[in-house]
Amino acid sequence: MPDCAATDPATTDAVLARLGRLHPKSIDLTLDRTLDLLQRLGRPQDRLPPVVHVAGTNGKGSVIAMARAFLEAAGHRVHVYSSPHLVRFNERIRLAGRLIGEDDLLALLEECERVNGDTPITYFEITTAAAFHAFAQAPADFLLLETGLGGRADSTNVVDRPVATAITPVSMDHMQFLGETLAAIAGEKAAIQKPGVPSVIGPQARAIAEIIERRAAEIGAGAYRCGTEWTLDSATDSLSYAADAMTVTVPLPALVGSHQAQNAGIALALGDRLRAAGFAIPDQAFADGMADVDWPGRLQRLATGRLCGLVPPDTELWLDGGHNPAAGQALARTIAAWPRRPLHLIVGMLNSKDPEHFLAPLAPLTTAATAIAIPGESAALAADEIAAAADRTGMPCGTADDVEQALRSVDGPLGRVLICGSLYLAGNVLRANGTVLK
Repeated sequence: MPDCAATDPATTDAVLARLGRLHPKSIDLTLDRTLDLLQRLGRPQDRLPPVVHVAGTNGKGSVIAMARAFLEAAGHRVHVYSSPHLVRFNERIRLAGRLIGEDDLLALLEECERVNGDTPITYFEITTAAAFHAFAQAPADFLLLETGLGGRADSTNVVDRPVATAITPVSMDHMQFLGETLAAIAGEKAAIQKPGVPSVIGPQARAIAEIIERRAAEIGAGAYRCGTEWTLDSATDSLSYAADAMTVTVPLPALVGSHQAQNAGIALALGDRLRAAGFAIPDQAFADGMADVDWPGRLQRLATGRLCGLVPPDTELWLDGGHNPAAGQALARTIAAWPRRPLHLIVGMLNSKDPEHFLAPLAPLTTAATAIAIPGESAALAADEIAAAADRTGMPCGTADDVEQALRSVDGPLGRVLICGSLYLAGNVLRANGTVLK
């Protein structure tokens, strides 16, 4: 399926809106609806290139972005499935290095809509089936597959034999679907592991690691654990990965944030297991990929665009889509290591998230904050609720109607403005800024 010139994206949006209305009244967390639609589409999940399946709470997208970067640097054609999108739905389906074109996406969605009929199905289930249908028709060397949430009943978990799996650090998130304890959440994510398939396990709390490793042992997956089978050491300007089968030193990843080092380690361990399986990935490709990796909306500096004109020239404008307590901690560690400048937060979150625990690590580093409700999101948390949560952390926080008003209302000494709290907010900001993602 070739990429093609864009037509009117509103036509695609209309189909997506219709698909959203098929959502069942209650979600039973099984794979049945996805498998039924895939069966009617001719089981495209059986005709995919070698699949790398990634689950976890934070870092999934960054790991996939790094793996894509070094696989493409090695000359491989790479499909990618990720979610959510930031600016347009096309970002979820990357075919052999290029975002799916509007014409191809429209035809794909209309076919899946026709085949599914009026059968109840979630938006994520039907669009995931559509993505598999697209991937099965376009030649590539790899498919990098990101879970939406969880693992066991995630619609991506229909591939019987991936070439490798990975589990990034697990923390509290999506409790309404995955369970109220870390143990329950870890068990859901551990279920992407498959018999006889290497399982790269990123840094985890000991109790979480034991759950993931126990599942690997029960099914005969090859656990490839951080700190045991592989290690990663950080230096000022490089990372050194070491394992029995591979040692390599690479530049620090181009993605900003101290937490990106552990994501790089997971990506390198995946590359190690792919190389052990016979796929060609030279050392130089690892180095080139880390130096060139790009992943928008993850601690991204906005240096050009319409919103940049709303802050003084000497003020840094940053954007991050992190939305859970672990993401707040990672942001705080990175900001604390920067040269100290006054920091103003602009925060918007979904009503399923915990604003107080997200903001608490950032409070000691923040001069003031402004809360907004994410524009156009029915599940947005009200600005005054975010402000109340910020106040409980000791963070002075006002409210505004949207990002532009928030930027215009910032006063006091400016050094940095960080817009954060949701990937949906990040997408809204990139659209408002006029940023085009490729």
